[in-house]
Parts: sequence; structure tokens; C-alpha cells
Amino acid sequence: MTANSTRRLIDAPQTSLYTNLEVSSNRHPDKAAILYYGGMVSYRQLRSEADAMAGFLQQHCGVARGDRVVLYMQNSVQFVVAFYAVLRADAVVVPVNPMNRSSELQHILEDSGARVAFVGEELMEHVRTLPRGQLDHVIPARYADYLHEGIDLPLPDVLTSSCSQPLAEKIGGHAVVIGWNDALSRACAPREHESRPEDLACIPYTSGTTGRPKGCIHTHRSVMHSTVSCAKWPDLASESVMLCSVPLFHVTGMQNCMNMPIFIGATMAVTTRWDATCAAHLIERHRVSAWITVPTMLIDLLNLANVDKFDLSSIAYLSGGGAAMPQAVAQQIQQRWGIPYVEGYGLTETMAATHINPPKRSKPQCMGVPVFNTSSLVVDPETLEPLGEGETGEILVSGPQVFDGYWKSPDATREAFVLIDGKRYLRTGDLGYVDSDGYFFVVDRLKRMINASGYKVWPAEVEAMLFEHPAVQEACVIATLDPRRGESVKAVIVLRNGEHATEADIVSWARERMASYKVPRVVQFADSLPRTASGKIQWRLLQEEETRSRNARS
Repeated sequence: MTANSTRRLIDAPQTSLYTNLEVSSNRHPDKAAILYYGGMVSYRQLRSEADAMAGFLQQHCGVARGDRVVLYMQNSVQFVVAFYAVLRADAVVVPVNPMNRSSELQHILEDSGARVAFVGEELMEHVRTLPRGQLDHVIPARYADYLHEGIDLPLPDVLTSSCSQPLAEKIGGHAVVIGWNDALSRACAPREHESRPEDLACIPYTSGTTGRPKGCIHTHRSVMHSTVSCAKWPDLASESVMLCSVPLFHVTGMQNCMNMPIFIGATMAVTTRWDATCAAHLIERHRVSAWITVPTMLIDLLNLANVDKFDLSSIAYLSGGGAAMPQAVAQQIQQRWGIPYVEGYGLTETMAATHINPPKRSKPQCMGVPVFNTSSLVVDPETLEPLGEGETGEILVSGPQVFDGYWKSPDATREAFVLIDGKRYLRTGDLGYVDSDGYFFVVDRLKRMINASGYKVWPAEVEAMLFEHPAVQEACVIATLDPRRGESVKAVIVLRNGEHATEADIVSWARERMASYKVPRVVQFADSLPRTASGKIQWRLLQEEETRSRNARS
């Protein structure tokens, strides 16, 4: 069944993504583009620095059209400048998770062929251990260089500690290192901008949950369509002030918290690390009106002991994805702000959203409806036959934001797509269904189903119910081996501060609220759950640990 998307159409600009910064800097030269812990960068300054860094890349680093350049940094002014500098130089951005270490970075460098990298000062230790000849030029950055005196906000350690190593040096004799400020001071003028919509703009890498991370090929056209969709769907105005707390290397943050605000000429309040207290201060101080975030950050904010001391009334739009918003938390949001948490759905392969809930007609724990110019189907994962309303199958998507394929991986690219009625669809690997209103719901990942004596258990459903327990802050459901049933349900639970519960308490509570085959047979308590930098719970890590543990005991 296909949700009707023909009435949701837009025409995105047929230009390079960099043109958005050019347009906004011409319209709002003195307006704050970035607010950074009390400091301010205007649109004029942002464009000027991006242009100067682009010229440096071309003249001193030999970056040519189509070359890949790595961005290995946390959220910062430098990340935004570097991103647009690479685009201005007609090159391709390769964003790297700052949680990655040397071996992971090495894989992406080798796979992408990038020879130049922007690197956060605190991450230089992982660059220094790379094999000789891996990089030609490295431009390290101190995020604190953009701080101003008199800061009264809680700052992350990375902004208050100083690296003992000088920024400009040779790394093991195999790369030229020139500090950020030194590079800017060259005031190099870039060549004429030549990128077209069909040229490559960005190659973000998948999280690697199904093997080695793969690069997703995105053109200026695919990124632009996603950027415009992010703005037009909630109809955000240039007067918006947006809290940018999710990682910019990830497509959710990249699109919703950087590229989209620049497209509409809005202001970004950027944080390098997540801190709920700092976020509350920023919302109050800058009258933040829009926040695209993940449920865990909202949960942290609402659980602040002194949250009621802050004036957070400026928030007019809350949205996000990555994980379903627990219904109990959604109700708190509705009570506090009088607005819904607008849930959406997307992939690295689709440069963020393919589905978003209509802001005024949102459904809870729902991925929403297909966004502009996008079609979606639910099919039988084996036969690829389209399924009917309410039937669970694999979700497929087709639209301008869908990537061209995996970098240097033709086999994986062929497996990712399927033709149905002459249209090319991406196989998301997610299971879900569509209701009578055309809203899509994710049930779970295709390979995450628990088979308990033939009964299919979808972990996400059990997690959503566990969230309703008053002592449960977070939960992750995985499979545990069962000699009689094959598999049973195990819940790894983080309790709320000050709350107490035993395994028997959780099991007894669950038995009253869900079918017996869904009830966790094993409950493990943890201080925290492993997460990706984008906030998603790494259930696969917990599953692998559980499997190893069971095998060792058997």
C-alpha cells in the first residue's frame, strides 16, 4: 500500500548546497548565524571564513573538484565553517563520528580516499597513530578559540582543558599540520564555485551495525531536497532560534541543525557536548523556538531537579527521531509546552527524513507520513509483494533524498534497491505497517525479532511498555537463549534517580500489562545503555554480549 504523497510536493533549488550560505549571508549579513556558549558568529563572518578556508584547501592542500575531505570534529563553529568550506572548494564532505578511534578512522580514510582532514584538537591523538602516508594535510581546531570572556554557562571539559601538543607540527613525518587560525590567516581566495546539483556533496558513513561502515553517496541535489524538506514541513521562519545539541556529523543534526537553519537564515545555538543544565540556560537566554533532538535529551531535560526554575516557554516546535518517544514523556511535553513531539524517520542513506508526522496531526510513537516528493511501501520481505493496511512487512522508500548507492560497493548497492512497478525503492531493513490514514509505524528492525516458542516478539513494543513503569528511565530489550522456548525476552533497564525496583517487581508489573510471551524472563539493571553519538541505543552490542555470556555458561 502506498501512502498518497502526490499532494506533498516541493521544488528545491537546483543549485549547490553552498549557495544557501551565500544567499543567507547576502540577506542577513549581520544576523547571528551561530551562538556558541556566549559567543556569536554572524552570517557575514561564517561565509567569509568558509571562503577563506576553501581557498586554503585549494591553494595549500591541493584539494580539487570531487576530492573527499574528512571532518573529524565535535559540534563547534569550526565544524560548520569547515563543512561549507569543503563545499565551496567543490569537494566532498566525509563526516566522521568523533567517537571513532584510529582503526575506525583509518577504514574511512582508506575507503573514501580522503587525503585531507579537519580534526578536533582532542582527537589528534587518534590521527597521530595512523599509518605513515595515510594523510597529506591535517587542519586541527581548538573549539575554545571561538569562546568569549565572561562565560557563565557550564562548559564541557573539551572546552576548558588544553592540549599539551602544539597544533601545527608534523605527525610522524607523514602529514603537514597547519592550525585552524594559521590557515584562516592566509586569507586565500577560492576559485570560482563550480559544483552542480548532480555533483557529490557528502559521503556520510553508516554506523556499521551490519558490518564495516559503508559510505553513502549523496549529491548536492539529494542533500538540498532533504534540507528544504526539513524547513518547509514545519514551516519554520528565518526568525527561528534553534538549539543544536545533536551531533552534526550525523545526518539528523547535519540537516536539521545546520543545513536547514542556514537555508532559511535562522540562528543556531550550538553545543559541543550534551548537558541538560546548559541546554536549559540556552533555551531561556536565547529564546530558543525550535529543537530537533532525540528522546533521551528531552528525558534528561525534563528530569532536571530544578527544571521548573527555567523559562522554557519559547519552545514552539519539538521534533526528532532515532527512537520512539515514550508515551509518558510525550504527555509531559504536551502538558509543559502545549505542543506535540513531532516524530520522524530517516536513514543515513536518505540524508535524514523520509517520513515525518504532520505538526498539527501527529500520532504518538509513529514515524509519520512520507515527506515531500516521497513514496513509501510496505512489502513482504521475502516476496516483495506489497502488503495491505495494517500488515507488517519491510518498509521501502523512494524519493529525491535517497542516496545514489554505497561508495565503492556495487554489490551492496544492488542489494539495497528493488524495482516495483518500474520505480526504484530503497529497502530500509525496518519492519512496519501503514494505517488507514496513511501513517507509517515502525515495528522493529528486520533482523531483531525474538522468536519465543514460535511467537514473534518485537523488542521495540516491549520497550515502549516498560517505559511506562514509574521506576524505569530507559530500557533495551534483547533475546536470551531459552532451552525450552528457543529464545526468551531479556530487558536491560536503567532506573530513574532515587527509584528502586527488583527483577521480580519488573516481571510482576509486566505480567499485568502484556502477553505472557512478551514478558521479560530476565531483567538486568545497568547504570547506562551503550549509545551511538546520534543517541541511538546500541542494542546489537547488548545482544552480542548476552550471546557470548550464554554460550560461555552452556
